[in-house]
Formats: sequence, C-alpha cells, structure tokens
Amino acid sequence: MLNNILFMSRVKITIEGSVQGVFFRYFMKNHATALGLTGYVRNLNNKVEAVLEGNTDKIKHLIELCKKGPISAKVTKMDIKDEMYRGEFRSFRIIY
Repeated sequence: MLNNILFMSRVKITIEGSVQGVFFRYFMKNHATALGLTGYVRNLNNKVEAVLEGNTDKIKHLIELCKKGPISAKVTKMDIKDEMYRGEFRSFRIIY
C-alpha cells in the first residue's frame, strides 16, 4: 500500500485559450477516466480549471494531452500547481 501512495500526485491546472465551447471538459473527463484519474474539471471565466489526483505518470500523460486539447481547442497557456495528495475523489467529474 505504501508503494502505491508514493506514486500518487495531485495537481491543479488552469488552461487558457480557446478552451470553452469546444468540448474541453468532456475531453478531459474521457481521458482522465480512461487513465483511472480522479478529480474534476470546470469552466471559469474564459478558462478551464481542473484538479487531478492519481498516478503521477498518468497525470503527466493527461497534462501532455491537454496541451493540445480537443481538435477545435487552442491552448495558449497552462498553469500547473502541485498540491498535496489527499485521496479526496472517487471519480472524475465535470462541475457545471
């Protein structure tokens, strides 16, 4: 059990650009769920915010996918902040 916790991370990501109205939240939910990550994604004023928890390498993979986003998105800036892993979430969801 301890080994699994050592490879668990939590990050908060803010993504800016043309990221609203282009299915970015659904893109993140589908990939996060497929990767076994938990947390949430939501729209904020002209940007998308997400909190991800799970395997460190899988979070890094999702971050790389988010740099491009869905086909109609244009990401201009990403702010990624490491946070203390909490094991707070049971699934990944979209907050409306």
